[in-house]
Amino acid sequence: MLNFVIIQLVTMKNKLSEILGSLSLEKIKNDRRILIFVLCLFLATALWFLNALSKDYTTTVSYPVKYVNPPQNMFLTSNPPAKFQLKVNAHGFSLLRHKLSLSSSPVILDLTTIRQEEEGSGNIVTVQTQNLINRISEQVSSEITITDITPQVLTFIFDSLESKIIPVEANLKTDFKSQFFQKGAITSSPESVRISGPASVLDTLQSLKTELAEIKDIDSDIEKTLKINHPEHTDISQEKITIQITVERFTEKEISVPVRVKNKPEDLNIKLFPSEVKVSFLVGMSDFENVTAADFRAFVNYDETDYNTETLEINIESKPPFIQLRRISPQAVEFLIETD
Repeated sequence: MLNFVIIQLVTMKNKLSEILGSLSLEKIKNDRRILIFVLCLFLATALWFLNALSKDYTTTVSYPVKYVNPPQNMFLTSNPPAKFQLKVNAHGFSLLRHKLSLSSSPVILDLTTIRQEEEGSGNIVTVQTQNLINRISEQVSSEITITDITPQVLTFIFDSLESKIIPVEANLKTDFKSQFFQKGAITSSPESVRISGPASVLDTLQSLKTELAEIKDIDSDIEKTLKINHPEHTDISQEKITIQITVERFTEKEISVPVRVKNKPEDLNIKLFPSEVKVSFLVGMSDFENVTAADFRAFVNYDETDYNTETLEINIESKPPFIQLRRISPQAVEFLIETD
């Protein structure tokens, strides 16, 4: 009924605007009959509207809800409704003020109090909203009587609140300019964070990742701050990490490395042709002079020999971790087996 009153008021206002719009201001001033008609129409509309609002009405209003103060060491994992539909009864003026208000303060529901009032309640608490009418009425308005609430049942699911420290991984896609490479491992600060949330969520987490960052055409050291992604309903001690990427210009170097024979029987002598291979690799300028043949172990495997084998493939068993192999020349060597 109240909605009907408001609609009628808007309709009459529009009609009055149309009538006034069709008449010029000069014509209204010169014709007293028109002026008296307009004043009477306005007065009749106002009296009708005031009379309509002086009555009591029943209607439904939407009200926001905020849930606060979960039980100690507990976490609300369910998603209760963000709004209640309240069936209310009130004077027309009170309802009109509510409907014309730009915003409404939310109804506050204390989760600890609600859980304590449910005797023997565990991690799942079911509440009849009918039992919350008095509590909500105190927060809405003393001029409005709440007769019903939708939804009629609220279900709160709690989980134990835990925390642990887990590492953070930087989610990066990098692209370096020609002859520039990453030197050493990417460092981050902090390397790990403390995360708090429902036990059921934390039990499945081994690490957290940052947002994806794509960095292209890298030719100098990088320092970048990245946001940490974490599951819903969890909190972390720090929302961002700072990563550092050390970049260095690389150059190519070639050295000769002797080749060893693995798994050779003691009573055999094996000669390789050639007995050394050339290893080409990329190395940072700062380490160029420090890399020697002693940093590499090249070998062939005797177990790969048979009557049809003429060459053995070269394998690199160890190398400095900060270099990038380019090629081995030759990739295979001939061999001669001699017995004692």
